[in-house]
Amino acid sequence: MTRVVIAGIRGRMGQTLVRLLEGGAASAHGLTLVGGIGRAITAGATATTGPAANDAAGAGGASVVPLATPQTAADMIAGADVVIDFTGAEGTRQLLEHCAGALRDRALVVGSTGLDDATNVLLDDLARHAAVLAAANFSIGVNLLAVLTERVAATLPAGRYDIEIVESHHRRKVDAPSGTALALGEAAARGRGVALQAVRRDGRSGMTGERGRDEIGFHAVRGGGVIGEHQVMFLGERERIELNHVALDRALFAEGALLAAGWLGGRPAGRYEMKDVLGIES
Repeated sequence: MTRVVIAGIRGRMGQTLVRLLEGGAASAHGLTLVGGIGRAITAGATATTGPAANDAAGAGGASVVPLATPQTAADMIAGADVVIDFTGAEGTRQLLEHCAGALRDRALVVGSTGLDDATNVLLDDLARHAAVLAAANFSIGVNLLAVLTERVAATLPAGRYDIEIVESHHRRKVDAPSGTALALGEAAARGRGVALQAVRRDGRSGMTGERGRDEIGFHAVRGGGVIGEHQVMFLGERERIELNHVALDRALFAEGALLAAGWLGGRPAGRYEMKDVLGIES
């Protein structure tokens, strides 16, 4: 069994990962949960998981896993094979800063979005000694959408088709555009053979002038409990092509992360992508 530590275990995605592991995903992917990491955890804390997690008697197959903070998690990580990280941008940076040594020769699956350049440099440094997979989205459908976006962008002439990306998320999301929207923009830019930063346009307001010929536009909608919706539009004078993905259940992303963890454990050091896990060719 591949031993897993969940960083961000008390967060929404962390709890979804635990629930899936309790519900049979552990055996399906050959995983076993051995610990959790969170920012506000007291020394020596533990968590009860399993069907009887809320049963004071602890019967029914419940188990206890140790908990740690990023500052104290090195020993826990050293006893694991894979760390799955959904702590958010700041939590990921702290994990990499405090546990870089322990993460060597392990595997790291990162689902945090909004990572800054300094954190990405830390991930690149770690990837020389560990298998690292950082993804904006672990959905099979979204990863297929990215491949399709690149292919459509490569096929349709830039001068005749404009690209706009619209994403919608719940009111609590703190970064915009979403990491998934930016990944779709990167895919579109690759298809066009340009650098995204050279053509990116975030929103429009006021007297903006005419749309630039090569722009890739981003628009973010926030509200309610929207899990995640992404739309890539290729707008021509006489037709419009739309590629869409709608997430109906947050467990979708957790399932993909567990699939990635099972696949990544034991892989050689390096940077990997979800399309490697899924066997998708660009």
